[in-house]
Amino acid sequence: MKPFFLFVNCLTACLLLGSVWAQRPNIVWLNVEDMSPRLGCYGDFTVPTPHIDRLAREGTLYTNVFTTAGVCAPSRNAIATGRVQTSNGGHNMRTLSNTYPEKTGLPKQYSVVMPVGVKHFAEYLRAAGYYCTNNAKTDYQFEETLAIWDENGPQAHYKNRANNQPFFAMINCGITHESQVWARKNNPLRVSPDKVKLPPYYPDTDSVRLDVARFYSNIYEMDEWVGEQIKELEEAGLLENTIVMFWSDHGDGLPYVKREITHRGLRVPFIVRNPTGSKGNKNTDLISAIDWAPTVLSLAGIKPPNFMQGRAFLGKYANKKPHSYVFGAADRFDSEYDRVRSVSDGRFQYVYSFYPNKPRYMDVEYRKQQASMRDILRLKEAGKLNEVQMQWFLPTKPQEALFDTQTDPHQLVNLIDNPKYNNELARFRKVFQSWQKSVMDYGAIPEKELVAQMWNGDKQPPITAQPTVTIQGTYAAINCATAGASVVYKILLPNTPDPKRWEVYTQPVLLKNGAHIKTIAQRIGYKPSIEVMN
Repeated sequence: MKPFFLFVNCLTACLLLGSVWAQRPNIVWLNVEDMSPRLGCYGDFTVPTPHIDRLAREGTLYTNVFTTAGVCAPSRNAIATGRVQTSNGGHNMRTLSNTYPEKTGLPKQYSVVMPVGVKHFAEYLRAAGYYCTNNAKTDYQFEETLAIWDENGPQAHYKNRANNQPFFAMINCGITHESQVWARKNNPLRVSPDKVKLPPYYPDTDSVRLDVARFYSNIYEMDEWVGEQIKELEEAGLLENTIVMFWSDHGDGLPYVKREITHRGLRVPFIVRNPTGSKGNKNTDLISAIDWAPTVLSLAGIKPPNFMQGRAFLGKYANKKPHSYVFGAADRFDSEYDRVRSVSDGRFQYVYSFYPNKPRYMDVEYRKQQASMRDILRLKEAGKLNEVQMQWFLPTKPQEALFDTQTDPHQLVNLIDNPKYNNELARFRKVFQSWQKSVMDYGAIPEKELVAQMWNGDKQPPITAQPTVTIQGTYAAINCATAGASVVYKILLPNTPDPKRWEVYTQPVLLKNGAHIKTIAQRIGYKPSIEVMN
């Protein structure tokens, strides 16, 4: 009779799991790159964006959302962990590709070692039964461990999940990336260059107008991509059981916007279409990109882990009190170093420069592939930029700056010496100093020294300890001596091919007759352990 009862218990567990799955919403992230809120639903009608506007009509449009960096990899490090990148050591752009060792003295690439216990939020979703896919950009400043995604790459798709299994799908679109301004130069323009509005910090030249028009045209194409994703969900019968979140990783991929940590570099579109939520609403709460991960966990019914600095603003664990301030940081960009921090309450922004002897402009070679950037530099050398346009290139910058974005949306007037704003200045200084004390800002440590600390003084990253498997009756328990390591496993059955995917280990695993278990452990930033099989 025991096998019968075991079968019934397993069946009951499966039915209960299916019931739990059915109660949890699917969640899709439609994330785009390098784009400020240049959309119809945000009041910019330069090009039509009907599909994104539809999401706003059928959901909630958030108007006061900021990333923590003005460039992708540090920003995505913060998004992935729910922590400001400077408190992870993931603040330098970038670490996993070319660190320009001939100028920086760094290893050509390195994977950031996260503080003990800090993990990618998708690991918590997988542990709770979600099928997690990423298509396809990662760029977190660390190599992905096997615990993060069920599928990761250009072919990753939520359709490959088990029946009724809830899914989290991160779908990335690179059409609006800075590089596409020159890569798509032969595509049709969707707006005439003479129709675009230029901010006062740009000279009015043909190349500047053309690049801005191209950027808007790329937004038009990106909107069509959004429409395709919505259509696919609709045709699969999933749209009304799926929370769709649309966002950008930082501001526009244009000169003096990307890489900046003023509002124009950090403010982004953020829209949530929740089938059970309100429709056509606008939310003005102050939100940081470090809030997105805990919010996804909260919507899935998962309590955000304590290491996250962000706050859930939706779902079971939503924090009813919005932020009073959000923070930003800029450090190394490619081969060029700086260290700047910002604090914003949504209207006023305080900017602190640790190296005021350096100009605002950083001579990043990558950005010079844009014709507008080359044109601006040419005019600068010819002495043909006006006073506002030259602000970017002055040989030094103020150590402190205070801006009122309500009266000065382009943040061109520093109020630091205006006595009318002494109270605001004192308030922001206090908040900034308190923030610096409350979080470990690894930007204070020279990068070479920081890497040496991550690698324990060695010339290569540490190796995660080999996991140990202990068989307790019909269960296998797995342990790893490396603090903060994640553990994955596969169940190997006789005469059966190996499973394609690794499972996240959270508790002892039942082994059926003749089954074996294979396991790997890895702490983020460490090399993985060797495979162990019992």
